[in-house]
Amino acid sequence: MKQSKAEKRQYQTNYFTSDERFVAPVKIDDGRELVHVYVEGYEDVAFWRAIFDHFDNEYLRFEISVPTREDLPKGKKVLMSMIPRSNDHLLLCVDSDFDYLFGDETPQAKEICDAEFMFHTYTYATENYLCYAPSLHNVCVKATKNDSKIFDFVEFMAEYSRRVYPLFLWYAYSAQIDSVSVLPLIEFKNAVRLGYLEVENNGADTLAWLERQINRKVQRLEERYPEMASCMDEFAQRLRQRGVEPETTYLFMHGHTLMDNVVMVMLNSVCDKLRKMSVAQIQSSSKEGISLKNEMSNYMNQLRSIRDVLLDNENYTACPLYNKLRADIQNYIERAIFKIKSKRGSIAPR
Repeated sequence: MKQSKAEKRQYQTNYFTSDERFVAPVKIDDGRELVHVYVEGYEDVAFWRAIFDHFDNEYLRFEISVPTREDLPKGKKVLMSMIPRSNDHLLLCVDSDFDYLFGDETPQAKEICDAEFMFHTYTYATENYLCYAPSLHNVCVKATKNDSKIFDFVEFMAEYSRRVYPLFLWYAYSAQIDSVSVLPLIEFKNAVRLGYLEVENNGADTLAWLERQINRKVQRLEERYPEMASCMDEFAQRLRQRGVEPETTYLFMHGHTLMDNVVMVMLNSVCDKLRKMSVAQIQSSSKEGISLKNEMSNYMNQLRSIRDVLLDNENYTACPLYNKLRADIQNYIERAIFKIKSKRGSIAPR
């Protein structure tokens, strides 16, 4: 008999929430127990796959996927609704957004930070890890096949962060007190984006332009909301306890804004110059005719999309925030393996 849409929807919901699916751990062929790891969206699967690849062991196998519910949209709210059902074999992984920074200041932040089987990025989002400044030179090398260091990404991102830090405080504070109309995301994005980057002098002119823009915006906010302005120093001190320093601001700002409106602008400018340098070097060689044409064709065929390389970037493991995430997952794994060994009789239970 054909199910009605309502019956089908109820079945899908019951199937997803059914305790039967997670009562008994599923053993796979190699003897390991299967752990379902749910992430916010399809774009997050590869990132978290790379994270859990660092924790390969003989007891657990992690399978990264997106919840298959059809009655609700995907995203952080869906994963939060799963917190009561999360366990050793059902893990949840989310972007921190501002929840790590807010700690106990908001109900959502407290729930996420206290959830035993939910892991969060500590950075604003996965994109912030992909844009980790010390890794960006390698992104350029992979995209252009040119290892010349013509731009100091670490220095630039530290200086960029110092410039946007005052406005970031306003954006984060307005989010915490749920007054986003004070500084909507679109206004923050427009203020902190890079309209251009001059590679010479490591972007000094770009930074000077950005600083003028930020200062004007902050001054207008201070004049319009003096009562909020008086809270910024205390708020900044509290964020410092969570690791937010002026030079690390970029790790905590809106992830897509950072990637699309800052880092991609930098990478496009730097990679364009690196490609031109490589082409000029080939053209100035002693090769001529077909040999020169083949050499040029060979180089061009090796080039990769900058965005694709950035999305595949895994060179963020030296980031201090990643070390916090790594420690959380490691602690979970040690507890889970202890339980498995106790169940199998490998060790005496405590």
